[in-house]
Amino acid sequence: MKHHRAAVLTALLVSIAVATARASSHREAPLISQDPTADNTDVYAFVSPADPGKVTLISNFIPLEAPSGGPNFFKFDDNVLYEIHVDNNGDAVEDITFQFRFTTEVRNGSTFLYNVGPVTSLDSPNLIVVQRYTLTRVKGGRGSANRETLATGLLTAPNNVGINSMPSYPSLAAQAVQSLAGGIKVFAGQREDGFYVDLSRVFDLLQVTRGTPRDGVAGFNVHTIAVEVPIEQLTRSGTRPTSLTDPAAVIGVWSTASRPAVSVLRPGGRESRGEFVQVSRLGNPLVNEVVIPRGMKDAFNASEPKDDAQFAQFVTDPEVGRLLTALFGLRVPPPPRNDLVQVFLTGIPGLTQPPGVKAAEELRLNVAVPPNRGTPNRLGVLGGDLAGYPNGRRVGVDVVDIALTAVSGILVPGFGVMLGDGVDGNDAPYLDAFPYLGTPHPGNQ
Repeated sequence: MKHHRAAVLTALLVSIAVATARASSHREAPLISQDPTADNTDVYAFVSPADPGKVTLISNFIPLEAPSGGPNFFKFDDNVLYEIHVDNNGDAVEDITFQFRFTTEVRNGSTFLYNVGPVTSLDSPNLIVVQRYTLTRVKGGRGSANRETLATGLLTAPNNVGINSMPSYPSLAAQAVQSLAGGIKVFAGQREDGFYVDLSRVFDLLQVTRGTPRDGVAGFNVHTIAVEVPIEQLTRSGTRPTSLTDPAAVIGVWSTASRPAVSVLRPGGRESRGEFVQVSRLGNPLVNEVVIPRGMKDAFNASEPKDDAQFAQFVTDPEVGRLLTALFGLRVPPPPRNDLVQVFLTGIPGLTQPPGVKAAEELRLNVAVPPNRGTPNRLGVLGGDLAGYPNGRRVGVDVVDIALTAVSGILVPGFGVMLGDGVDGNDAPYLDAFPYLGTPHPGNQ
């Protein structure tokens, strides 16, 4: 491990270009900014610290949820197909997909309230708006008929309306963690947004050197789908690799949201039909918001990893590097930035690059690296912690500081300085066990 650590730290900072867009991937493209229930904000993939024989896969949706956003509180969209994809052989095509489909029940249409009394259980009669979901595992590429329904009728964790409505929300939400056959766990519902960044200064022409740092995502929630899966169910060998160099040790992860091709508004509501069309895509944090230019953002959200060669030019010559030079006089490596290609498209040799890899934007995780169960370094691999980003992405990692430092060229001899936005941690604690993201902020806060 020490040998690999030294090699990776040299290759590491390899980076992830840059700041952020309303957070890691919040409102990052023109079309999806108008469709929040399908807007994929963050993806996490990591070996579970509380159960190192498993991998946790998390995808968040609905950016910047105000906790008090009633009476029609936030929920998953019944017309959206939410998916988490796993590529376990490096060919840029999914081999395993977890699909989430939701259905909403309104129990009482004669009240404006979300709940009519204290809610202490997921099936409480006091809860007016109830969501259930079906979890399906698909093996093979898109359109594969190899489908298995893992669970149906599972209840989601409701919104944290406030102390009077949900007197013990952590206990209530814990009921939404379901154990399934084969050692799988699943969760769906509201969570605290675990991403942190100084939005106000980052988007004001990257002025991270001026003013007082402030977490612009503090106080907001998201909606989360999460699944914890035994490692051997995700690898191409069907085993649990123990060596970093095992050909089966690296998996690639990304998430998508899709809508039916046709949507018709009628007096009684909306009618949707037709094949699903992908409207959102996310793997690595920050890619679509700051690497892909505005004119290509919607195309990226509709694309598949196997076609990512069309976006390679934006990785090898990222705009953010030019901005650092123009705004601060910082010397960055000239294009082509092949160091960035390793993080975004191929993985880091010796750590997250699978053999025979096809370049594709995926969040790559080496499942043979044990989790850091002590004090994880917020800078991940950059801070000497091989269990952190860009080896997968666990909750709490400071992707903004990693990105700014890496894009400055710290990997390339003669370039690079330590950069950051001044926000070094989240505004709320994470959980020690699945689903790891923290308790959502209450509506009466």
